[in-house]
Amino acid sequence: MPPITVQKVTAVLAVETVEGSLDFWERRLGFERTVAVPHENAIGFVILVKDGVEVMLQSVPSILADLGANTGEVNGRSAALFIEVADLGAVEQALAGYPIEMPRRTTFYGMHEIGVREPGGHFIVFAQPSA
Repeated sequence: MPPITVQKVTAVLAVETVEGSLDFWERRLGFERTVAVPHENAIGFVILVKDGVEVMLQSVPSILADLGANTGEVNGRSAALFIEVADLGAVEQALAGYPIEMPRRTTFYGMHEIGVREPGGHFIVFAQPSA
């Protein structure tokens, strides 16, 4: 089995509204918004960075729209991990036979992704840049 090389791990915090968290992260802590994705009439997802550290916020309605029936329990105190890897195929081999909750997809932001729920119940997205 090929080795899995992890390149980056980012916390994804589920929030009731992204806008409700931006004062804390941007104004008070000095994080900079690098990506904002709309969902309905609000911000559904943002990436915030500071000093080489990245955190992602995603609204509960956006999570429910992304994952539908596979969502499980999600609220404004839920967290997930976004793990960037060098070879998504190696992760898929390592997870052969393990339940995949979000089948492989290619996103508009240039990532190939799959999603699983680890044994403790947390949602994990493994991603590899598509280019």
